This record gives sequence, C-alpha cells and structure tokens, in this order.
Amino acid sequence: MKAIGYKENLPIEDVNSLQDIELNTPKATGRDVLVEIKAISVNPADYKVRAGMPVEGDDWKVIGWDATGIVKEVGEDVSLFKVGDEVWYAGDFTRQGSYAQYQVVDERIVGKKPSSLSFPEAAALPLTSLTAYEMLFDRLQVSKDDASKSILVIGAAGGVGSILVQLAKKLTKLNIIGTASREETTAWLKDLGADSVINHRNKLSEEFEKYNLPAPDYVVSLNGTEQHADEIVKLIKPQGKFGFIDDPKTFNIMPFKLKSVSTHWEFMFTRSMFQTEDMIEQHHILNKVSSLIDNGTIKTTIGENFGIINAENLRKAHAFLETGKAKGKIVLEGF
Repeated sequence: MKAIGYKENLPIEDVNSLQDIELNTPKATGRDVLVEIKAISVNPADYKVRAGMPVEGDDWKVIGWDATGIVKEVGEDVSLFKVGDEVWYAGDFTRQGSYAQYQVVDERIVGKKPSSLSFPEAAALPLTSLTAYEMLFDRLQVSKDDASKSILVIGAAGGVGSILVQLAKKLTKLNIIGTASREETTAWLKDLGADSVINHRNKLSEEFEKYNLPAPDYVVSLNGTEQHADEIVKLIKPQGKFGFIDDPKTFNIMPFKLKSVSTHWEFMFTRSMFQTEDMIEQHHILNKVSSLIDNGTIKTTIGENFGIINAENLRKAHAFLETGKAKGKIVLEGF
C-alpha cells in the first residue's frame, strides 16, 4: 500500500522530512477494523511528532490522526461495524497513523461518518471534536443548562477552537468569548457562534476592560498558554476552571492557588494509549458529533483542501500549519 513516512526528524523544508513509501497492508484482528482511507486532515500534533519523535530501529514512522474511510475488514471480536461502513476517527498515538491507504484502528475509538458530509469535509473533524468535547464535558465538566457562566477560549479560530465554540454554543448556555487577531478569523468566530471576540495580541485584561466583559468562569487555552498565563490568572473567576492543550516549556501552577482554580490538561489520546475502561466513550462522542452534523446543529470546520495524499502535499500542509495562520482545518483526499 502507498504511505507517507519518515525516518529522521527533519525540518519540513527538507524533502526527506516526509517521503512517499510502500508498506505491507495490515490485517484486522481482535477489535480492530481495517479502513481504506479516503481523506485525512493535519493537526499540530503531526508536525510536532514529525519534528521531535525519533524512529526506533530501521522502520518507517507513519503519522496522521484524522481520517475518514470505508471498513474493508473486521477483526473476530468486532461488534460495532461491518464491512462497507463509512467511518471516521482520530486514531491512536501509539500505532501507525493515517498517512496511508489502509489503517487498522480499534473499533472503540471509531465512529459513524456523518452521511451529510463528503469524506474530506468529515476528515476535518474527528481529533478536534474529541478534544473539544472532552475538554468541555470531561475535563471542565461544563454545565449544559447554566446561563450565568462565561467561557474564554484563547486561540479560538484554529481547528479545536472552531469546533469547541460551536459545541459550547449549541450544547450549553455559556457566554462565549473567543480570541483572534485578524479580521477574517474574527468574522469566522462570530459566524461559528462566539458572543464576543477579542484580540489576543493585546493584553487580555485590557481587552476585557475595553469591552466590559464578565470575568470568565472557564478559560480554555488552545495555544500560547505560556504567553498568556499571567493574564489568565488575573482574569479567571475565583474557583474557576482552567484547561489547556498545548505544550508550554514551563508552566507555574502556583499563581492559581489564591483563587482555588483547578487546572485541566486535555490529551485526546489518553484513552487509547492507556486502554482506559471508558475508551469506548470516544466511539460515543464521535457518533454524537456525527448526529449534530447531520441534523444541522454544527458544521464542518474545513479550511483548505491541499489535494491528493502524498509527501509533497503533506510537506506543504505541515509548512502552512507551522506558520500558525491556518483558519479551520487543512484536508487532503485520495491517493
């Protein structure tokens, strides 16, 4: 089968950073399904792993954690899917990824693809939807019915933010304050349902004062956490909840003590990496999001389609993603 992989951690400008390769097609056993991949999307996790995770031995490392496709084979213990089903998933950090024609994945982290979306439209959503949903309802345990609370989403126009804002708008009564720094991303967030949009290039506390915004009960930081930490401490309500997903080099939790703020780090791969007892929750979440898409409650966050799935186009996608200027998700389709 065709695949795209790497053996060395190289800058994306190097043609060997991602290479077109041929690998054996895997077999589905146990609770795994074998999926013929139709479309994928790229995430910050992709370029972070490509640049920083060494390859053991002489094997190729195949990355990628967003895919849509068709089930071609099922393991002997599979009960949730059958051959021919259209599926979507974000995969498992410990296994070979979705930059390939075929991939095996545990059925417990796979969902039914939204029937109203094309394969590339749907590929924009699994990882970000799981991350956003888990952050809101598993980590922060946001109330769905309390209209008195507000949430600040830092870096809200990216992949995770674009779906988190929609989920918060449609599934809760929160007052949603998003951050963006450009006219087009500000308009994007307002279209997705943000009640207010402020500029994260300025001091957040000054933006809150400028627009007379309420102190947030919840703060979600999707990028630049280290840069905004002092402002988050200043803004968040006493006994508030703070969640983040990025990888600050240092993070001092002590300033949150006086306000009794709880901190939550969301990592979407935890359930699959550790085979947690509630691993199947990701199957349920993906099916919930699929239903929300098909009934028109939320929409895909696709940004740009970079063409067929090959090393050249994936290098271009990584390079653009590394600029931090992506709006929505970058997808690729077909081989």
